Amino acid sequence: MSRPEYEVLYGGAAGGGKSDALLVEALRQVDVPNYKALIMRKTFPQLSELIERSRWIYGRVFPRARYNASEHVWRFPSGALIRFGSLQHPQDRFNYQGQQYDLICFDEATHFTADEIEFLKSRNRPSGPDTRVYMRYATNPGGVGHVYFRRRFIDPAPPGTTIIQPVRVRQPDGSELVIHLDRMFVPSTVFDNQALIRNDPKYVAQLQTLPEMQRKQLLEGSWDTFSGQVFEEWRNEPDHYDDQRWTHVITPFRIPDWWRIYRGMDWGFERPFSVGWYAIDGDGRMYRIREYYGTNGMSNTGVRMTPDAVARQIKQIEATDPNLKGKSIIGVADKAIAQAVVGERQTVKALMQAEGVSWLPSKSKRYQGLMECHYRLAFDAEGLPMFYCFSNCRHFIELVPALVYDPNKAQGGMEDVDTEMEDHIYDEWRYVCMENPCPARENHEKPPAVIDDPLDLNKPKRTMFYRV
Repeated sequence: MSRPEYEVLYGGAAGGGKSDALLVEALRQVDVPNYKALIMRKTFPQLSELIERSRWIYGRVFPRARYNASEHVWRFPSGALIRFGSLQHPQDRFNYQGQQYDLICFDEATHFTADEIEFLKSRNRPSGPDTRVYMRYATNPGGVGHVYFRRRFIDPAPPGTTIIQPVRVRQPDGSELVIHLDRMFVPSTVFDNQALIRNDPKYVAQLQTLPEMQRKQLLEGSWDTFSGQVFEEWRNEPDHYDDQRWTHVITPFRIPDWWRIYRGMDWGFERPFSVGWYAIDGDGRMYRIREYYGTNGMSNTGVRMTPDAVARQIKQIEATDPNLKGKSIIGVADKAIAQAVVGERQTVKALMQAEGVSWLPSKSKRYQGLMECHYRLAFDAEGLPMFYCFSNCRHFIELVPALVYDPNKAQGGMEDVDTEMEDHIYDEWRYVCMENPCPARENHEKPPAVIDDPLDLNKPKRTMFYRV
């Protein structure tokens, strides 16, 4: 709460007091008559819990403040207001069009899409004089916004480091104005909430005894594992890049000439397109060896390249990459490219075919494709999966492990990834997996490290309990 940066993300583990931090932060400027704050949750049922908590806090600090239940607004004696809002449906964003808020807070911010965050950020402007204008986020990892926040706050710098983004603005007179926007990630853990620990000392012990993945998420605040993650099997262990045990990411190598090569594609123009090359060894094990991802660097936004231009770049890659040059390559793509008409009424498939890049139609069974991906990620007892990803395929490594389940389809009994996320790489990977079925496999967990202690000198003492 003491940070001066324009944007601050407070998040990570369970029990850090994230929601209370936002509620109290919103009170900072309520003595300014024109001050307006907006506190967001994805759905109104989720918002109602925040509102009840605000009644407990605001009513005691400001007895003369009044809450309007129909408008979901707190009004303070100065005239300042704090509004609670939700954004459950895409059209709900227009409820905030034309409005301005000095402070905008998002609770469980990764439940919002990148487009929703950016739209509401445009509402973050002064409501009058003498106010500070800034944004605050609180969240646990996971959700449709996981990649957006990880890219902006987690990956660029260590926690507690100010990230400065210069923005160049062209003015009407032709001159250029450089404005610096700053942001920071502040990690949250249960140890930041001493009141909770005093009230329930066993809570930390309960988190400590959870299975490894849940413990990393809820106690340590790991952004690599989180609730709702589709591919919980995924492991990226740099210490094992070379021995290829208990990791899916490995060091690139020159593949043998006789391995089969596949190329998968998920087409996109406004959204990113994704092309991935895969090698299959003699045991049927799959390796993602190269990728070509069409993004402009913004979340889930494409580069608007035409199909023929993309095809020419594919041909260039296949003519120069040592693992692809001179190889016979089987292309598999979403069958919709045979119906998608662009330019002078030619399909995406036809335009690429004219450049010498051909595609077979993909199999469309989404659930079966999802299970094929699970089977390939599963480790055997020796720590060997049926899928590896070269460490230079950074988009796959970033985006696929961040996918979460679609809650609506899960309720209907048919699991699928949330297609609101950046799922284009997953789709082209799934197409290639469907062309190379893998037998169902049980996933084995990595055994705990064994300490060499032949004399049992470090053997822990046992305490035995007897029921009388």
